Amino acid sequence: MNKHVLSIVGARPNFIKAAPISLAFRKQGIREVLLHTGQHYDASMSDVFFQALGIPEPAYNLGVGSARHGAQTGRMLERVEGVLLEEEPAFVVVYGDTNSTLAGALAAAKLNIPIGHVEAGLRGYDRTVPEETNRLLTDHMSSLLFAPTPSAVENLAREGILDGVLLVGDVMYDTAVLFQKEVSSLAAAVPEKYGVTPEEYIFVTLHRAENTDDIEKWRSVLEGIRRVANEIGPVVWSAHPRTRSLVEKVRDARIRLVDPLPYFETQALLMNAKIVLTDSGGLQKEAAFQGTPCVTLRDETPWIELLESGVNRLSGTNSEDIFSAAQAAEWPEAGLPEGVYGDGNSSERFVQEICERLR
Repeated sequence: MNKHVLSIVGARPNFIKAAPISLAFRKQGIREVLLHTGQHYDASMSDVFFQALGIPEPAYNLGVGSARHGAQTGRMLERVEGVLLEEEPAFVVVYGDTNSTLAGALAAAKLNIPIGHVEAGLRGYDRTVPEETNRLLTDHMSSLLFAPTPSAVENLAREGILDGVLLVGDVMYDTAVLFQKEVSSLAAAVPEKYGVTPEEYIFVTLHRAENTDDIEKWRSVLEGIRRVANEIGPVVWSAHPRTRSLVEKVRDARIRLVDPLPYFETQALLMNAKIVLTDSGGLQKEAAFQGTPCVTLRDETPWIELLESGVNRLSGTNSEDIFSAAQAAEWPEAGLPEGVYGDGNSSERFVQEICERLR
């Protein structure tokens, strides 16, 4: 089989989803060309994931870097198109809902190259969230839509998307299963490294522009987290490079700021935390995979299964609501329903479907 696929990644969530799929491509003997847009270019947000997760070195790194949404997506679109014209892949694979996802899908669609969208069908139904636009447009351009959950399939059906929709499970769960042994081996050492006691600390990540770019909203978030730190437990805050200067303002004895962490250390801290506070879509699931209750500092989430099972709750950004949600957060007796995000073999099903199209 001399046909090949081109996978487009650019940000931390893309890398985590790409790891098990890239491995499955290699097992099937399919040549995969990896293109990194450079959306996340800091070594702590990019290089360490390739190294730890065994993802091959990208054949292309476009080095796009940071910019406003429109400018960043436009630069990616132009440069991705050039690579597609050079490579002439039989299939393009895109992941999730980042600007890299949209730019890659749009470039492929303009050249009539079939697109496989990993994590299709998610909807938060808030058009003010940039990722919602990316999801919608990418789904409507894709030939194969790999849905992680039945609710994602239903969302697509409501929009009239029926052809090419496949319920395969969640590839981020595949990654968690694939590397659980490595994470477990760090379970004791990582909390000690950051000076906290297992089951007593709160792990925090925040990066979304709708939370960090609104001054009043951000002040309320900081106030809520300060109160959580002082009344519930010490905080380990993994600060995104873009928000580091903002987060420095809350540094105190109860809030420990750390640089963005490698995948294994992040998972080990999630595994041992009392509660997780985040606005990340992926981290909500990762907390659930590690059996830790999560509070999401947003008004919506596409991961409704987490809310329905009680392992996650929404707080919004009001300081009182953040504190109240953190106080109430606990792991439900029933836990996360078995199989809700698949069986850890979603990537194999995904790659098998691609194989069928390449024959």
